[in-house]
Amino acid sequence: MNDMNWMAVYPEMVLLTMACVVAMLDLWVTDPRRTPTYLLTQASLAVVALMHLAYFDGGLTLYAMQRMVVADPMGHLLGFFATVAVMVTLAYARPYAAERDMLKGELFTLAMFALLGISVMLSANNFLVIYLGLELMSLSLYALTAMRRDNLNATEAAMKYFVLGALASGFLLYGLSMMYGATGSLEMGEVFKAIGTGTINKAVLVFGVVFVVAGLGFKLGAVPFHMWVPDVYQGAPTAVTLLIGGAPKLAAFAITIRLLVEGLLGLAVDWQQMLVVLSIGSMVLGNLAAIAQSNLKRMLAYSTIAQMGFMLLGLCVGVVNGNTLSAANAYSSAMFYVVTYVLTTLGTFGMIMLLSRQGFEAEQMDDFKGLAKRSPWYAGVMAIFMFSLAGIPPTVGFQAKLSVLQALVSTNDAGYIWLAVVAVLLSLIGAFYYIRLVKIMYFDSPTDTAELVSTGDVRALLSINGAAVLLLGLLPGGLMAMCAQAIVKALAT
Repeated sequence: MNDMNWMAVYPEMVLLTMACVVAMLDLWVTDPRRTPTYLLTQASLAVVALMHLAYFDGGLTLYAMQRMVVADPMGHLLGFFATVAVMVTLAYARPYAAERDMLKGELFTLAMFALLGISVMLSANNFLVIYLGLELMSLSLYALTAMRRDNLNATEAAMKYFVLGALASGFLLYGLSMMYGATGSLEMGEVFKAIGTGTINKAVLVFGVVFVVAGLGFKLGAVPFHMWVPDVYQGAPTAVTLLIGGAPKLAAFAITIRLLVEGLLGLAVDWQQMLVVLSIGSMVLGNLAAIAQSNLKRMLAYSTIAQMGFMLLGLCVGVVNGNTLSAANAYSSAMFYVVTYVLTTLGTFGMIMLLSRQGFEAEQMDDFKGLAKRSPWYAGVMAIFMFSLAGIPPTVGFQAKLSVLQALVSTNDAGYIWLAVVAVLLSLIGAFYYIRLVKIMYFDSPTDTAELVSTGDVRALLSINGAAVLLLGLLPGGLMAMCAQAIVKALAT
């Protein structure tokens, strides 16, 4: 194997090595705050993030392991954001975990292994590599969900997540096996070429696509494969909920692009119709069900379902009337959407962990009553996150929704324009439950008068998180250009 091959997997090699080092080092750590473990984990992740960014700037596409692995700008950009997301999650989670007897080496090691699974998925150019990365990430997250073994809700959430996650993996694996049977290859490029010949049994291919889309729908949490999302979000410890709802969404987006666009673009007419159904179903059920929730984590779970439905709209318009002229614009708008959604989600769950304390979980909407009177600054930051999720200017959520709607309308297809109108109407419904939380924070009297205690790094990080959501809303061009560049390079190879 030559140096070029090794270069393609350097970030994954560093991450694997350091995850093992962190696991071994923690055996000798006696500090209850796990400071050496935490600092080494964050330093390791920072190095991996910088490696991804350097590779992205290089703009090269490298293949490795007999073309089973591809290191391209899209994978590295998403890898950078996923690594930063895990770093931020661990920073928010540390005080929360310390009060719940969760601050152990396993939290950091399993988070790093989950990120390794995400990295493998981001760089997969082969069906089996996608599945390996998916299982590595999933198994790590199952274990993290069950970390509080004495907590009934967490144990139940872990069981549901495990059973339904296994079902999702089975769907995906069955669909991939049918693809292999029909095309005779496991590699994305070869599958794309085989479909392009037009000599393969179309019925077998479409049947396989149905199972692949179902498996991807589970991982994205799209209707009708959403049933695990509310229960797992609510039952898991909030720190783990953020690990599940943050970086893995980037991985789910990446394998959707790898499988459906890089491998199965010749069948776009078929899978785009399926994604339209998933998208509308997710936006309708997610927005309507969220209105009825009093538990904030459960409300955010249904919100996630609706948000993923909106993101899927961008993937529905890559191929219009047989041409791919709008592909780069459509897929880059979806990528921008999922990246900015993860950024906002990090801050939202960070605020929930900030308000939580030993013996008290700030999970109910009422727990945020009168927050503006207790802490105007934190109330303002949380309001920014809510406005962003609702898609209200000048936050980045508005720009994300606008870019997806623009991709739909620019097709000049009546069906997609109507789809954009439906998406806007459903977003208006969704704005209600986000703004309701802002109303509770600013206009209701506080029921909890306990002092908000937070460490300096969490306070600073939440403030930076809120500022980033505002700043990217005012100046979205740089991030949009990066997403467009990444998608163009991915489509070119």
